[in-house]
Amino acid sequence: MNKLENKVAIVTGGNSGIGYAAAKELKAQGAKVIVTGRNQAALLIAEKDLGVTGIVADQADLKSIENLAAEVKTKFGTVDVIFLNAGIASFAPLESASEAHYDSIMDVNVKGVYFTLQQLLPVLNDGGSVIFNASVNASLGMPGSSVYAASKAAILAINKVFATELAPRKIRVNAISPGPVETPIYGKLGMHQEEVDGFGEVLGQKILLKRFGQASEIAKTVAFLASDDASFITGTEIVVDGGLLVNPVV
Repeated sequence: MNKLENKVAIVTGGNSGIGYAAAKELKAQGAKVIVTGRNQAALLIAEKDLGVTGIVADQADLKSIENLAAEVKTKFGTVDVIFLNAGIASFAPLESASEAHYDSIMDVNVKGVYFTLQQLLPVLNDGGSVIFNASVNASLGMPGSSVYAASKAAILAINKVFATELAPRKIRVNAISPGPVETPIYGKLGMHQEEVDGFGEVLGQKILLKRFGQASEIAKTVAFLASDDASFITGTEIVVDGGLLVNPVV
């Protein structure tokens, strides 16, 4: 059953990882899908493989965000679903974290997300769905992740505020906090496959289901929140982490 038939959905950072999987799932559910990203070559591949519309946009650049909103309005008029997925991750301990490290993460993960939604708000239909991609890192206290964790904690905070602000328009606002997911992000962090495997083995022992998640599993949660199946859910966080945060004492 195509639960998103006649809906238009936009997925930021939709050319790889969770964003790509979400675009694929939303398309499978009947939505017309727009994906954004900075890499035009990757967007072209996504367009061809998924049958979606790609728009080049840099979430750290406010002018680029304005242009994105204008192009969406011109090509589609309005949208029904916004999955604010685009983000970056890099890690550094407090002692060595630089201003550049801080600004690069906050500019994309907080400021970029904030103003992307602001610019897209005029083209979002009443009764629509906004979904933030947060992270369990906001709660884990993992060493070296302070700036990244703070950026995701900020998203969880504005998730509740925007759910309140947009409720008069019947727009539902929710956040997904994935746990460890097999995506290309580890390669982007400079980790070799053997390092990823070793990290996964150690971390996997702390996950109740003893494995990393798949991007497709996060995508199904996105599609659920985008659909009328979640019509009475707003202002909440859905944790999809295989039980990592449960942390049993015995």
